[in-house]
Amino acid sequence: MIYWITVNYYSTELIQRLINSIVEARDAAFLPRINNQIIIINNSPDDQSIYQLQSSHILILDSPQNIGFGRACNIGLNWVYQQNHEALVWLINPDVILPKNSFTNATRFFEENPDISLLGTVVYTPNGELEFAGGEFIQKTGKIAELKSISQELKTKSYVLTDWVSGCSLLINLKKFKDCPQFDEDYFLYYEDFDFCRRYTQQGHLIALTHQIQVIHQSSSITGQYPALKIQQSIYSYLLTLEQYTEKKVLFYRLFRITFASLFSLIRDPEVSLSKLKGVWLYFQRLVKSK
Repeated sequence: MIYWITVNYYSTELIQRLINSIVEARDAAFLPRINNQIIIINNSPDDQSIYQLQSSHILILDSPQNIGFGRACNIGLNWVYQQNHEALVWLINPDVILPKNSFTNATRFFEENPDISLLGTVVYTPNGELEFAGGEFIQKTGKIAELKSISQELKTKSYVLTDWVSGCSLLINLKKFKDCPQFDEDYFLYYEDFDFCRRYTQQGHLIALTHQIQVIHQSSSITGQYPALKIQQSIYSYLLTLEQYTEKKVLFYRLFRITFASLFSLIRDPEVSLSKLKGVWLYFQRLVKSK
C-alpha cells in the first residue's frame, strides 16, 4: 500500500497536476498489486478550492493554520500509521510531477531492498537539469549541500547510502520503524528533511538515494512567491540545524559570518540582507526562550 502525503498552501492547481501525474504514472500491468491513497494536509484552511479534489482515494486533513511543512507532514504520518503501520509513505511536494512507472519502480525497489528506511529520489527540473542527486553534510565546517551530479556509484548500483535526502520526494518504509516517524516541529520550513534523516541515521536507520525513481520538480513555485519569508526561514532553520549537529565553534562562526555579511550588504541589497538578519533574530529569540 502506498500513501501519498502532500501539503497544500494555496496550491490547488499544482496538486491537481500532481494527482494527474500520479494517475498517469501507474503501470496498468502492475496496477492490481498496488493500492494507494492520496492525503492532502491543508495548511491554508481558508482555501476552499482544495476540497474540489476530495474523493474516495483523496483525503483532506485540515491543520488549524499554516503550521509549516514538518508539522503538517506529521499530521499525515500519524494518520497513515494508525491505518497501516507497515505501509509505504511517499512525501511529495505539490509542485512535483511523476514520470510513468513510478509506482512499479518504487514498489519493486522496496521488495528488493527491504532494509532501507528512508529513500530519496533523483530530482530533475522541468527543462531536464539535475536538481538533486543526494545530500552531503560536513560536520567540521557545517556545510550542508545538495549534490548536483550523478555519481558513478549511483549509476551502477540500485542505491547508494547518503547523508540526507530531500523532502521534495521522500519515501518512508514504515515497516522499519517501531513508532511513527516524526519531523521535528521546531522547524517551520527548510532543513527539516536534513534533521529528519540525521536523527534516524543516529538511530541506526539506512538512508539511501536511488536513480531508479526520478521526479520532476518546478522549484520554488510556492515558496518563490514569498522570497523574504523564504530567506528568513532558511537562515533560522540552518542555524537551528548547526546547533544540533555541529560544535558550538562552528555554529558561532557561521552565525557571525551570516550576520556580518548581511550588515555589510545592507545598502547594496537591503531586502535580502534584512531577511537574513530577521532569520538570525528569530534564532536568537529561540535561544533566549530555551534558557
